[in-house]
Amino acid sequence: MEPFKIKAVLFDFGGVLADEGFRKGLVHIAQVNGLDPDEFFEVTRELIYSTGYINGLCPEALFWDRLRMSTGIRGTDEGFREIILERFLIRDWMMDLVRRLKQNSLRVAILSDQTNWLDELDQRLCFSGLFEQVFNSYHLGKSKADPSLFATVLSLMGLKPGEALFVDDTPGNIERAQGAGLATILFSGRQQFLCELERFCPGVAL
Repeated sequence: MEPFKIKAVLFDFGGVLADEGFRKGLVHIAQVNGLDPDEFFEVTRELIYSTGYINGLCPEALFWDRLRMSTGIRGTDEGFREIILERFLIRDWMMDLVRRLKQNSLRVAILSDQTNWLDELDQRLCFSGLFEQVFNSYHLGKSKADPSLFATVLSLMGLKPGEALFVDDTPGNIERAQGAGLATILFSGRQQFLCELERFCPGVAL
């Protein structure tokens, strides 16, 4: 296999560019409703995929109704959404890194399994202007659970697999990206990530 010649870095949003507001918000909702946070998270995660909400195939209201029926939680759609969105906090050091990557002639994009919430977050936090493109499962009609997504994104960007570095905090997504031929970093923390980034983009993270 030829060595990677990275031309672009694709970042996950929640858990990489920003704190993972989805999980943190669900923990809060579970605790308020007297539910086990881990079990509630798994039920919610399964429903966001099985309903098709993550791929833009069902309205948000239907997703929340299904979640209420499955778990018994009480509250409004707007209230639940706000609990989640307010916990997505942009990591300033990651934004600084994105700027350095661009200064070093590297292309940068977001590749996220998200719903319409990502659009709302962008209106609040104004991050999309830093990136060449924002690839959101809600608008693409497929998620990172579908291995073909990576080929789709590469094609849209005019890249070969070995020219893209994908950064995500979910092992399954990393495995599927690797299977598609991308270079990958499984994000678990700032220092770990910067050390691994040095292998692919020498000098940028300093």
